[in-house]
Amino acid sequence: MGEDRRLAAVVALAQGMAAAHGSREAWRAAAAGACRALGGSFAALSVWERELGRLKVLVNVGELAEGEEEFPEDEAYPVHQFAEITEFLHEQWAGGGEPDAWVETAEGLAAGQPGYCHQRVAALRRRGRGCCVVAPIVLHGRAWGELYVARPAGEPVFGRADADFATVLASVVAAGIAQTERLEEARRLAYTDALTGLANRRAVDVRLEQAIERHRRDGAVVSLVVCDLNGLKRVNDTHGHAAGDRLLERFGSVLSLCGAMLPGALAARLGGDEFCLLAVGPPADQVVKAAGELCRRAAELELGDGVACGLASTEDPIGPVRSARRLFRLADAAQYRAKAERAARPVVAGRAGPDDPVMRLADEPSQEADGERRRFRGRHAP
Repeated sequence: MGEDRRLAAVVALAQGMAAAHGSREAWRAAAAGACRALGGSFAALSVWERELGRLKVLVNVGELAEGEEEFPEDEAYPVHQFAEITEFLHEQWAGGGEPDAWVETAEGLAAGQPGYCHQRVAALRRRGRGCCVVAPIVLHGRAWGELYVARPAGEPVFGRADADFATVLASVVAAGIAQTERLEEARRLAYTDALTGLANRRAVDVRLEQAIERHRRDGAVVSLVVCDLNGLKRVNDTHGHAAGDRLLERFGSVLSLCGAMLPGALAARLGGDEFCLLAVGPPADQVVKAAGELCRRAAELELGDGVACGLASTEDPIGPVRSARRLFRLADAAQYRAKAERAARPVVAGRAGPDDPVMRLADEPSQEADGERRRFRGRHAP
């Protein structure tokens, strides 16, 4: 391959990874781009999982052999089967060597180091491949994994120039992986509360809109628990804001624990002393039970004065829920009612009969209670 074509292949690989949405697409773009650039028929990207002592395959692309999957769940190989991982990537490179690629064939080593690997040779033969080039991927100064490209038996064997080019491609892949990790971390932070590690209001807004759309489409039960942590201001004033932060963190842990009772539930901090649980699928009574457990555990926290919980579920008699805002207003009104009554249990919208005060409260833009004006989030929604 000429220099111009190789440069074009490098650019195409980098652009493919940059355009990917998430890690899986980036892995696929990396393997597919390297496979095309090296004229291979198959490529794989694997990560070295140090804590588990194994090389885990992230993606396979191209002509897959029997038993191979594009995104395998459990294709992994003990590190001790691959001497280059424990010796070449760690010892030789740390000692001043370079993380260069090498070539192996169904007959044994062809070009480069570190040496013959029986497992790779056996795998080539078993899958009808004639040769492979293996390129270490180094990320943040450490061995991250490897890029593997193969050709079928009967095709020209990779040469030294191919191995050198694979080394270049591996460095491009490493840069792409680093960029993907930075973007995913930025996305994670954008939807995560920094203090508690729970989801934030933005994440709730997105998930609740999706949940209501699913409810409109197929009738899925959507339940929302809105919580107000009692006594936070007192703790801040008496013990300091560090103690208040500890209370928020501890309640966040309790919320997460109780949310685990509801498969797939989202636990979030809306801001300040307000939290919520969003559940899609579980019956309303199951959500009420989880909310009751939350109230019980919150009351046992060393600091604070328990929690006021309000709940609204599309399974209860609350009328049609056509918008996320409507469900939020109902849950918020129930929470306000729980706070006003100092209720030790969750207040559930729609369960107090035709004259349910929660329903009336949700339908008012604001209400007076105990001398305080309550302003609900958003405007009145049908």
